[in-house]
Amino acid sequence: MSAAIDVRDAYRIYQSAGGATVALQGLTLLVQPGEVVVTLGPSGSGKTTLLRVIGGFEQLSAGSVRLFGTDLGALAPREVATFRAAKLGFLDQHYSRALSPDLSCRETVSLQLELLGGEPCECRKVADELLERVGLHDRGNERPHALSGGEQQRVAVCAAIAHRPQVLLADEPVGELDPESAKTIYQLLSELVREAGTTALIVSHDRRAEAHADRVVKISEGRAVEESVPGQASALVVSHGWVRVPAPHLRALGDPGLMACDHRGEELALSSLRGESGALTRIDRTVSDSRRPHRTAREVEPPVAELRDVSKRYRSGEQERVIFTKLSRRLAAGTLLAVLGRSGTGKTTLLHLLAGLERPSEGEVILLGSSLSSCDRSQLARVRRRHVALVTQEPGLVPHLSAAENLALAVQLRGEQAASKRSVEQALAKVGLESKLRHRVSSLSAGERQRVAIARALVVDADLLLVDEPTARLDLENGQLVCQLLARAAHERGLAVVCATHDAALVDLADEVLHLDPEESVELGDHRDAAQQASRNKAAPGGARSNHKSV
Repeated sequence: MSAAIDVRDAYRIYQSAGGATVALQGLTLLVQPGEVVVTLGPSGSGKTTLLRVIGGFEQLSAGSVRLFGTDLGALAPREVATFRAAKLGFLDQHYSRALSPDLSCRETVSLQLELLGGEPCECRKVADELLERVGLHDRGNERPHALSGGEQQRVAVCAAIAHRPQVLLADEPVGELDPESAKTIYQLLSELVREAGTTALIVSHDRRAEAHADRVVKISEGRAVEESVPGQASALVVSHGWVRVPAPHLRALGDPGLMACDHRGEELALSSLRGESGALTRIDRTVSDSRRPHRTAREVEPPVAELRDVSKRYRSGEQERVIFTKLSRRLAAGTLLAVLGRSGTGKTTLLHLLAGLERPSEGEVILLGSSLSSCDRSQLARVRRRHVALVTQEPGLVPHLSAAENLALAVQLRGEQAASKRSVEQALAKVGLESKLRHRVSSLSAGERQRVAIARALVVDADLLLVDEPTARLDLENGQLVCQLLARAAHERGLAVVCATHDAALVDLADEVLHLDPEESVELGDHRDAAQQASRNKAAPGGARSNHKSV
């Protein structure tokens, strides 16, 4: 029997003005029919590129891809599209690409089934069943814009699996979901692919995905480097004589720049070579410990921003959806505020209100002493340019510009003094992208683009920094780096920083926590108590409800 997925010696090279980017470097991967494989790797390791070449969206520079014995490289573009529509389900990490603003959630989920010739009534029945399984049974008639980012992603998951594809390709399927919703999605994917005998390849940096895998493959720098079966020890992958030594072993040896290799019977022994010849030159990315920030006189100054009895509601037809009511909050300079809550509780809406992108249904949003309610659209745009830096879930970069050019452009558009080459390079180095300065952002991974957007927000002169799920698409190491950079922006630069997040590491660094509850409740207080309460809520059946408090 042919392998469901057979990737051999795959190379994918992107050319740009900043130089060539090698996304895949001789990667080989076999996935058997009915197998669920999770591929883990850090941001920029080639995970998304691997899925795109398997799905026929991109062609390899060298090597081959076969699905159930069919060589995708031998098919014409139209044949690839026909094959993909009938055989594959693709779940993009950018869920908005799968959602038409003109279709309801039910119509979106049933669309592929209907295009394949299914009876509309039966197709929509399947769609309703799937939406119910992800907790959206009452939202089937609504358009995507009425849903939160996490809810939209759940609709996209349903749309990818509704037609029971032979192969499901999932790219970071829970990247922007809270832990409870993420668990639901992983469980749903696992159940559906196993019920249908579907082969699944899920790429992620989230270790929770391993619990639903038959096999785990780790990739780094475009190569497969480790394989394991859950519950068993991992094995290093040998590819063309190339073996990657795991980072913990290198750290135990002091991160040597040079190593000696010795052959001893059936074993290879590696030993570090110390001294100047083995030293590595590194750019300093260290960030000071911000867990106990030094407080200054900024605390007694007027707040940077303030919410005064703010309520927000959305109306869809005859239905009205309440996001939150009578929310009050003062945002001081030098403070990092983490906004918590399950998907759909209004975290993104709150950031948009503070940025003047949306207006409250009632109440006032105050920025630097002035009410945003009295500003027209052009005035709001000027306020944002002068005082606010916003990083959304979609980075909004100029794709044909390099990472460095995107930062320089942001400074120029705000009318600030031109950013020096050194300040741009330092900002990108602090998010771990010193080697990607001249690369077009279109050639970067989603996680790398997210880090460029964060660097862009930090290089400008702002008073209020708003960040929506800053670590959702980042691996653990880069996520921790970004968390500390945001804390440093508050504590050392004196910004008011507000982050909508599900990341416990960011909550731990926060000075204050605002917990949005689905039923218009807000829990405020010490962030450790709030984090513990959130953990208890998740453990309790159906979650917990807290009383509204205004500070």
